[in-house]
Amino acid sequence: MATQQPISGAQTTKSTQNSLLISEIKDGVVVMRDGSLRSVILGSAINFDLMSPQEQGSIEYAYQGFINALHFPIQIVIKSQKIDLDPYIDKLKNLRNEQANELLGVLMEDYIGNIKALVEEVNIMDKQFYVVVPYFPPVDVKHSASIVTGIQAALRPTPTISVTEEQFRQYKTELANRTSQVSSGLNQMGIRSINLGSQELIDLYYSWYNPEVAAGEKLIDAQQLLTPVVTKGDGVAPKGPLPGSPV
Repeated sequence: MATQQPISGAQTTKSTQNSLLISEIKDGVVVMRDGSLRSVILGSAINFDLMSPQEQGSIEYAYQGFINALHFPIQIVIKSQKIDLDPYIDKLKNLRNEQANELLGVLMEDYIGNIKALVEEVNIMDKQFYVVVPYFPPVDVKHSASIVTGIQAALRPTPTISVTEEQFRQYKTELANRTSQVSSGLNQMGIRSINLGSQELIDLYYSWYNPEVAAGEKLIDAQQLLTPVVTKGDGVAPKGPLPGSPV
């Protein structure tokens, strides 16, 4: 049974939902509970160690220029997760069963055995690189808060701030400009980048908050969760007995 605690004169139920800072994911944008927005960029990896000293120097100078040109904060996140090779091994086994050539079949069995031995000895990890670009709406601060007031506000649960459709479009435009600047800076370093859409963001946060469940249960397409809205039609509804009903 959930316990309730008064906060600022109101009764608020404690739950996992209230601890999440995400309010909504819309049009490829993460709307936070404090009214700010986030966009997430997926970047490719570059093998820095295999580059020549001149190439490494150019990458470092490009990174310095990229950081110095930013007038807003960014967050660089590296996500590591174990790769599940069981589907790949099952596919190889099916191909082995369909292989009529005995020599090729023996080679495939050795290859499958080496992969299974490698999986048992080490954890094969996959790394993904993300850049989170934020946008914080301007706040009109009329009175400077004291240190004690600021600490008390930080300890309270984050209140949900509603954003109108007009404000969302305005904030989204500003966020898009920042995202474009970050993507351009990554491109100068030889890093390919792509902005995550709504479905990719949902999958990302789902796997992040539920790593064990996400490994076995994948999310369905978010579009399948949408249902048509039933609205009132024009005219007057017919009265009397329904067709075919006894009079």
